[in-house]
Amino acid sequence: MQLFNTLKKQASFIAAVPALIWQILFLYVPLLFLLSASFFKRWPVFNVYDLTFTNIAAVITTAHFKIIGWSLIQAMTIATACLLVGYPVAYFFAVKMRRWKNFFLFFLMLPFWTNFLVQAYAWFFVLERNGLLNRFLLSLGIIREPLQILYSPFAVILVMFYCYLPFMILPLYGVLEKFDLRLIEASLDLGATSSKTFFKITLPLTMSGIRNGFLLVMVPAFGEYAIPAIMGGGRYLYVGSLISNYFLESRDPAVGSSFTTVSGCVILFIVLIISRVMASPKQIQKQER
Repeated sequence: MQLFNTLKKQASFIAAVPALIWQILFLYVPLLFLLSASFFKRWPVFNVYDLTFTNIAAVITTAHFKIIGWSLIQAMTIATACLLVGYPVAYFFAVKMRRWKNFFLFFLMLPFWTNFLVQAYAWFFVLERNGLLNRFLLSLGIIREPLQILYSPFAVILVMFYCYLPFMILPLYGVLEKFDLRLIEASLDLGATSSKTFFKITLPLTMSGIRNGFLLVMVPAFGEYAIPAIMGGGRYLYVGSLISNYFLESRDPAVGSSFTTVSGCVILFIVLIISRVMASPKQIQKQER
């Protein structure tokens, strides 16, 4: 009986053990191998490892940081675009819509039932030279000849925006659904304008959803490989495509691991800054204490 009561108290921990084991095996262990390949070199004759910074020094170049910088700018652009579009949509679903809310949320989550690569390839047939978009513009007389949309940075950003938009809307919806609308009514009754109420009341109190959605979009977009390869046609180098090139084509795992480590440190630093800037009022008060 005592054993049963103990297991009952520890049920939440026991249920989390498989997830913890999965995280250790497929996140921390590969990360350990990645770091060891970045900072250690092996001497085959003596079968020993020696600490070295040669691999790290090889990737700390202007060319590599240009790729990291461009990937970061692109990821932040996509996250910002998703925020500007996703916030009004999430606000409308959570606050304004009552009757058909679950119906539209179902369609919002429907893309998650489709493979990520299938979604990207579907856009290939929309944006190609003889694709749906060019045919539509030609039929309206807006253009006289097909546009070269595919294999361009615009195509990469557009498809990534489409694929990652639900990752922005859902965290925002979760926060806005719990938002106390009486605060808005009180602010308006006290004479505040709608815009001032939004920037002083609504926006700060939903900052946690904005931060979570922004990071959920920006971090995977920073290292995205599949969409740039399909929509960019391999013409443009991004962090994900360069890492793939080092491991799969150049067969240089040491430099590939080093570049992954350096780019990972950059995105981690940016995440810490964004988490600090977008901290909610409650988190700021805790940090000040």
